[in-house]
Amino acid sequence: MSASATPTPLESAATAPERKRWAALRDSDTLYSFLHSKVTIAAAIVTLLIICGALFAPWIAPHNPFDLREVNLINSNLPPAWMAEGNKDFLLGTDDQGRDILSTILYGSRISLSVGILSVAFAAIVGIVLGLVAGYRGGAVDTVIMRIADVQLTFPAILIALLIDGSVRAMVGGQRNEEMVFWVLIFSIGLSFWVQYARTVRGSTMVEKSKDYVLAARLIGIHPIKILFRHVLPNVIGPVLVIATINLALAVILEATLSFLGVGLPPTQPSLGTLISIGNNYLFSGEWWIAIFPGITLAALVLAVNLVGDWLRDALNPKLR
Repeated sequence: MSASATPTPLESAATAPERKRWAALRDSDTLYSFLHSKVTIAAAIVTLLIICGALFAPWIAPHNPFDLREVNLINSNLPPAWMAEGNKDFLLGTDDQGRDILSTILYGSRISLSVGILSVAFAAIVGIVLGLVAGYRGGAVDTVIMRIADVQLTFPAILIALLIDGSVRAMVGGQRNEEMVFWVLIFSIGLSFWVQYARTVRGSTMVEKSKDYVLAARLIGIHPIKILFRHVLPNVIGPVLVIATINLALAVILEATLSFLGVGLPPTQPSLGTLISIGNNYLFSGEWWIAIFPGITLAALVLAVNLVGDWLRDALNPKLR
């Protein structure tokens, strides 16, 4: 072996921490529990396939449902390709506008996941900030925030989303456009879920603020904001990840429900809920594929994400190790 192939002491020192991290990951209980749970592995594969299909929809979808040059009303309501009147160019059939069902599912999953992820991120940010402040400050601030949370818990999430959406419709009237509908939906769903994060983070913060490292940080004069976000937050983030995973599935269902009720995304933005709503109008006339295939995709996504969330909850719970 030549001298140039031998790693120098500096290179060995630089790669040592990386080797330790990989070794710690390989020997961790979390990875072990994941690799020994066939249900979790299957759920993770299904989730990954749907996410990849949504991300790469412009490249893998047979047709572009947003391109009017590829949409022809002559091809409307075609059955799947394996049926007698099916067309091999449309594997899962077409909807009432002549759009390919497989392509709309890929693009629709993209929209549904975007709404779900962004709304969960918004809810997590609001809930974490309010939970940290309530748990650390206590007193009147804690009382006000928690009473607001208690009031919101008395209303179902879908009712809050409908209330916010209706308020925006009343304020802007006919000036609403498709992009505004998208962000209003994210805002509505996000405000429906922040309470869970706030209550969880508040409880953990009340425990952490009494520990020695927080008392020492306060003693040497570190600003409370820096204490909360640099020292306390990393120690309370575990339960938040579990809630976020489960809420992602709930957010996707809530988006689909709102779109199905006609107060979500418009038909020009084919989310999974919009596709199911469109297909519901043709379900009893025999065009079952318009609603069934998006419904199966939605059910598979929600079930898979919930299973991953259940595994993550058990894996991060030290009492179950």
